[in-house]
Amino acid sequence: MRAPRPRAILAVLGVLLLTACGTAGATDGAERATEERVVRVAAAADLKFALEEVADLVAEEHPDVRLDLTYGSSGTFVQQITNGAPFDLYLSADRGYAEQLVDAGLAAPEDLFSYAVGRLVLWTPDGSALDPAPGLTVLAPEDAGTVAIANPEHAPYGRAAVAALRAAGLEEQVRPRLVLGENVAQAAEFVRSGNAQAGVVALSLVLADPLRGHGRWVEVPVDSYPRLDQGGVVLSGAADLGAARAVREVLLGAGGTEVLERYGFSLPGS
Repeated sequence: MRAPRPRAILAVLGVLLLTACGTAGATDGAERATEERVVRVAAAADLKFALEEVADLVAEEHPDVRLDLTYGSSGTFVQQITNGAPFDLYLSADRGYAEQLVDAGLAAPEDLFSYAVGRLVLWTPDGSALDPAPGLTVLAPEDAGTVAIANPEHAPYGRAAVAALRAAGLEEQVRPRLVLGENVAQAAEFVRSGNAQAGVVALSLVLADPLRGHGRWVEVPVDSYPRLDQGGVVLSGAADLGAARAVREVLLGAGGTEVLERYGFSLPGS
């Protein structure tokens, strides 16, 4: 029996390689078809816990979409996005900031939307001698200690807190004792950790699991500060506009609004 010729061996190897390449190509194509569609979200800090639940709803309705969530100050995000930060969806604690991005040509007018109305509370930590029940007036005495708020320079909740203190006639008395957080979540953390004796922070945060049941709080009258109309926008430079818009629809849908209401947000138009 003669040994196989070299040319015959090469021909067989060529067929095997083509078959292998075809199989690999089909596998790669299947993997690409099931790749995650990542939506990079710049979100106001008051959404920190509510948005985690909305992300679960997104996963249920759109299994191929995943949220990459970054929380911070709404004003700081505007600066970052204007300077080219790679976000797809922006959720602000002040709709005005989202409108600025539309005016700057970074988002289309039809991609602007309102999603919630935020609310302020006066919160004191466990063990504090301060009873918040009477409202902001308990902060008047100097021995009431330090008061945490978000930085009003770029955080809507900080501006609202200053306005509420001014409406109560307490701005000048309390200002020297203010401790400023980079955002409202950090201001709440100052209170939780004992680095501030009280805080004027977001209702959504004190209703969330890490803070729920700790300390005492009372809602600040909504007519004492500018209405916290919260709005967002899908950015024109989004890597996947369809996926970013799908996330927006989940947030504005029945499931998303139920989550927002559970965390103390009012709905637009209310």
